[in-house]
Amino acid sequence: MAPGLIDYSPSVGLPGSDKSPHHNNTQLSKHVATKKHLDYQPGRAVVESHDAYEYENLRPSFPRVHWDPLVEVPYHDKGLHGDSRFNNLLASATDVFDYNPKIGTEIHGINLAKITDPQKDDLARLIAVRGVVFFRNQVDLDIHEQRALGAYFGKLHKHATTAVPRQAGLEDVHVVHTEASSKDQRAVFSPSFLWHSDVTYELQPPSYTCLKLLTGPPRGGGGDTHWASQYAAYDLLSAPMQKYLEGLSALHSAKMQGDGSLALGRPVRREPIVTKHPLIRTNPVTGWKSLFFNPGFVTAIVGIPMAESNAIISYLNEIISTTQEIHVRFQWQKNDVAFWDNRICNHSASYGFAPHRRHAVRVACHGERPIFDPAGKSQEEELNSRDGLPNVDKDGARQSNYND
Repeated sequence: MAPGLIDYSPSVGLPGSDKSPHHNNTQLSKHVATKKHLDYQPGRAVVESHDAYEYENLRPSFPRVHWDPLVEVPYHDKGLHGDSRFNNLLASATDVFDYNPKIGTEIHGINLAKITDPQKDDLARLIAVRGVVFFRNQVDLDIHEQRALGAYFGKLHKHATTAVPRQAGLEDVHVVHTEASSKDQRAVFSPSFLWHSDVTYELQPPSYTCLKLLTGPPRGGGGDTHWASQYAAYDLLSAPMQKYLEGLSALHSAKMQGDGSLALGRPVRREPIVTKHPLIRTNPVTGWKSLFFNPGFVTAIVGIPMAESNAIISYLNEIISTTQEIHVRFQWQKNDVAFWDNRICNHSASYGFAPHRRHAVRVACHGERPIFDPAGKSQEEELNSRDGLPNVDKDGARQSNYND
């Protein structure tokens, strides 16, 4: 409570009451003496004990099994059936707000375990528009409900190398798990390299992806996740650069993930592959063009000299990792859910949350095979036209007086 953290109850005798000043001062001094004590230590959050952990069945395992190569599967995007104003979904909401104009929306009042099919269709459409949508405190969304919700949107993906739950039959669930005994990974990767879209080397990389935090650092303990809009990344490019990249494809490789697993003595359940995808793709729900690139899996751009490929990769890495207005950062709490479109977002974990346990489970459905449609549109230009705003001047040679 503010500003003094003193609870003035009616019996204390506030100004204007019939209590005597002496009575007021005596009672007030007692409240001051017993006011709430804030046990605050800068940079430190209380570490939760996990002696009797309720999610032991969802802790990580690495079963030594072998799966056949993936083949193309039918996919129909449920977002195409969603209401353009999201009326079905928002009928149950108590609040909805955007984190910034480019990416990220949070909705309150919705229980994801109980939404109807029309609400799911609206949710898919909203995710395709906003990139990532957040829901707080989804206690009812257990692992079976989460899998059922993910499977509504398409066939669930099974990861070839990362952890799956200890409980049998959940091989299409990806486990995120770090605790006090885990090795610190910050020195192993450059910060820009950590930005990625999940398993983009697959023939049909995931579309709708749902991550639920089971256990994590308390508020202020770290472990946030960042997302970057690839619609907005495309719109940052000049028209000539957009046109140039629209004619190119990139190689996405699973080899590093496979090699890393083998080096740790872990199994590789499906042989690593390298797949060529267009560098610019078109989202089937919105019709908007987006960059389809990520530092984590793209190894080369096809058909151009290596020096040119490396320069483009470096340039796109910088756009994704350093352009603040295309980013959203989410501070997790237990049972929170993030639902994003992996086709149009990159994301990155953040380190520095030791010694807290961070445990989450993710499901993702296969999307369509990436395609570029020349008739696709720019998100920024379409929304600027809708709102009566001018298009951004991309002439970097003009005079400017930077003011933050």
